[in-house]
Amino acid sequence: MTDSSYPAISTQKKTGKELFLNGGDGDNKALYDFWAWAFSDLVGNTERGKLAEYIVAMAIGAADGISGSWESYDLRTPDGIRIEVKTSAYLQSWEQKGLSRIRFGICPTHAWDSEENIYADSLQRQADVYVFCVLKHREQETLNPLDLNQWEFYTLSTEVLNRGANNQKTISLSRVVSLGASKSNFAGLSQAIHQQYGKNG
Repeated sequence: MTDSSYPAISTQKKTGKELFLNGGDGDNKALYDFWAWAFSDLVGNTERGKLAEYIVAMAIGAADGISGSWESYDLRTPDGIRIEVKTSAYLQSWEQKGLSRIRFGICPTHAWDSEENIYADSLQRQADVYVFCVLKHREQETLNPLDLNQWEFYTLSTEVLNRGANNQKTISLSRVVSLGASKSNFAGLSQAIHQQYGKNG
């Protein structure tokens, strides 16, 4: 058992209007000023990954809550399907000599038990379904990650991924397709997730 002197802190969803306190007589900044400062690069790998999670959350009707920090998977559908979200793009925010190759990280992990404060012994992929999100747009001048038509999604059951990729740490888009991933747009993503989930077991 863990020491419960410091139980988990319950996170409350912020509005963005919360103010920084005790900053002196200068301009009073709000939380959304921090968000704009920290997370405006939606094309870069870090923020694009979190954006992709939110897009998938919108598709499955799970975007009203808050993002989990310690779960062993990224999202859960209202009916309990555990989802891992991966993302890649042809265009990056840094200077490129050519379009990027589409690859995804799929490394198995040790699940974290936040209640017991320990990692699981077994190394495995924790979700039921993987959603590979591709920001497919290839023109810098019109690139807009908030335009859902600029994305396409490839959904694959974890069981099929395990059989086809075993202990691989990364996988190419072409291999994801060859394993039988369901390709969809945003509107068809929830259906694709449930279809692939049915291939487990």
